[in-house]
Amino acid sequence: MQAQDSGNGPGRSTAVITRTRAKTKKPNLYRVLILNDDYTPMDFVVHILERFFQKDQEAATRIMLHVHNHGVGECGVYTFEVAETKVSQVMDFARQHQHPLQCVMEKK
Repeated sequence: MQAQDSGNGPGRSTAVITRTRAKTKKPNLYRVLILNDDYTPMDFVVHILERFFQKDQEAATRIMLHVHNHGVGECGVYTFEVAETKVSQVMDFARQHQHPLQCVMEKK
């Protein structure tokens, strides 16, 4: 807040209070996607969805089947840093288990 003198002479000052509001911008959101391949087992993809995206068995299976049938499936929508971390975790975990699973992010 900032007070300004209106300049009405001695003894007659009025203050005008102005407030500046910072405009908060919503962060960009990113979709985390799993891509289909012919080698990663379906149960491994379900495990990924449960472990890294907190999906229950039913939701994880539904997403996995969508990936299998359509080539790609959305795991979730997150801010940039969270999406980047999830992609990295999934890719590292897949490599540790010697699966070629691909996980990517795209701006929503």
